[in-house]
Amino acid sequence: MLAAELSPNQNEVPHPPKPPGHTSRGELRGDREGPGAYALQDTGELCLQSAQCKSGCCHRGSGLSLARCAPRAAEFQECSPKSLYGVYYKCPCESGLTCDADKTIVGSITNSDFGICKDPRRFSGW
Repeated sequence: MLAAELSPNQNEVPHPPKPPGHTSRGELRGDREGPGAYALQDTGELCLQSAQCKSGCCHRGSGLSLARCAPRAAEFQECSPKSLYGVYYKCPCESGLTCDADKTIVGSITNSDFGICKDPRRFSGW
């Protein structure tokens, strides 16, 4: 090893540059900029919580099924006003709609207080 290849203040060989998209530990960062960035999942892709999905809904059909990203509920579809550990059994409503659900303590505990997505401007008397 030549002395010119050594770092001026250290007695070690400098490391070659990392390929684009890799961190210092060699982990992929995804296709977004910045440390810890990752690509959001499309509808149908596996997820662990809603923050990973483009739609904002990580949906699980039953307690034993794998959770997948799903579209938000449209008007008159079933919805859930809250998630359980970032996963929904019914997706929240699309933007501009509200989830009209019967919020009971039992429904909150069992995560079964589902509702129907409604346009609050159209159904303001409900």
